[in-house]
Amino acid sequence: MELGYILAGLVVGFMVGLTGVGGGSLMTPLLIFGFGIPPLTAVGTDLLFAALTKMGGIWAHWRHHTIQWRVVGLLALGSIPSTLIALQILKLFQARGLQLEGIINTALGTALVLTAVALPMKSWLQRMAARRALPKIMQPAYSLRCNPRFTTVSTLVMGGVLGFLVTLSSIGAGALGAVVLLFLYPGLRTVQVVATDITHAVPLTAIAGIGHWYLGSVDMVLLGNLLLGSLPGIYVASHIGVNIPERTMQTVLATLLMLVGIKFIF
Repeated sequence: MELGYILAGLVVGFMVGLTGVGGGSLMTPLLIFGFGIPPLTAVGTDLLFAALTKMGGIWAHWRHHTIQWRVVGLLALGSIPSTLIALQILKLFQARGLQLEGIINTALGTALVLTAVALPMKSWLQRMAARRALPKIMQPAYSLRCNPRFTTVSTLVMGGVLGFLVTLSSIGAGALGAVVLLFLYPGLRTVQVVATDITHAVPLTAIAGIGHWYLGSVDMVLLGNLLLGSLPGIYVASHIGVNIPERTMQTVLATLLMLVGIKFIF
């Protein structure tokens, strides 16, 4: 079974290396449906898995000065408190012996469907922002200079939404976070969006993962096996991914996430 976990990490790492997203979106459903891992354990283990796999990205982006620290701070001001609230809710449910599976499955399904929608939306937003051809109705929300208070408050609120959703499902820190940044900060270059999204995702998933560990919902042996597979997978995919059209990979991934998400919800 350990070999199966390593292979699962390899497959998911490979997909992350090709598309830049999909770690939690693929790993958590795979652990639940493929290996029969309880939903809460799958979520908790995947959160620490995501934090550890993305830590290296912060160092690389910090050296190239592509991280927008103010934006990271605003997102964190919203996401960290909501993460702690979500952990307290989980702890309360555990203390009262209530079933968490329904909540986790609903959160997973919702996050997967939102991520599936966010993937093509992310590409569309990038193209529109690059052409300066955004629909007029979106122009005010897209301009940081137009209404900085709106942008600041929206960043805090969306950080809170991401924190709550990621803590319950382990999904959304990547694709959903990137869409939030593209919508609110269209002036950022793609590399800055990626760098800022990753930098916010690491402390978010780390705090949520540590909270799950405290609740007893992290399998450390499983985590180690997943990392053994994912790190080489990401490395290999990053070298061959340039030969595969991004739109093709995103379409495949979005379709898969939508189907799995619907299965979770219904």
